[in-house]
Amino acid sequence: MKKDLRPAVIAGNWKMNKTPAETTTLINEIKPLVAGAGCGVCVGVPFVCLPAALEAVKGSDIKVAAQNCHWETAGAFTGEISPVTLKEMGVYAVIIGHSERRTLFGDTDQTINQRTLAALAAGLHVILCVGETLVQREQDITAEICAMQTKIGLLGVSADDMKNVVIAYEPVWAIGTGRTATSDQADEVCGGIREVLAGLYGAQVADATTIQYGGSMNAANADELLGKLHVDGGLIGGASLKAADFAAIIKAGSK
Repeated sequence: MKKDLRPAVIAGNWKMNKTPAETTTLINEIKPLVAGAGCGVCVGVPFVCLPAALEAVKGSDIKVAAQNCHWETAGAFTGEISPVTLKEMGVYAVIIGHSERRTLFGDTDQTINQRTLAALAAGLHVILCVGETLVQREQDITAEICAMQTKIGLLGVSADDMKNVVIAYEPVWAIGTGRTATSDQADEVCGGIREVLAGLYGAQVADATTIQYGGSMNAANADELLGKLHVDGGLIGGASLKAADFAAIIKAGSK
């Protein structure tokens, strides 16, 4: 982390976990543990849990994110959520391009770009996920894959809009598997993404952009990962569902 240039942000991605009542309980457990945190804190909850989360975070600095949004503001898109609706609810950010959305639900680099532009236009912050599969890593094309996903995902995003964008590097092979990129691997790829941003927007924007690592970051490895220059936070899966574990990661991000 380099906090003199960019904020550290720890965001939880709850995926399809927790009911509204359980959301209230977990956030109330988290709140006292992270009061006064020296980094940004965000929870990405299921759509139906957003009202409960927004109510529960009141009186704290915890922000609430949705896990996806559509690229249109309204229309015949059964089962989708408008970014305008999310903004009106009080949602702060939206996670876009998670590998589960790419692999299980057909999101492409192009639709991820459309969702990103729509979210930013609605006034939401975006956590844009990029990352390679195990096969791609073994083929030694990690840098190319992450560069391509970053460039297409940000197509049409202005330098000014980048102040509302966080990039999350999530190696697909390390998500929910218990496998974690080494701290050096994470730093190398996050640094490569920063170089891509410098090519797109210049060094000042690149240096100011928060780049998270996601992929089985937990209480045990957070200190080492967050000690790297280009790792500015984490997008946390399973560990964000346990108040004590999530708080430990936030403590590491607050250093």
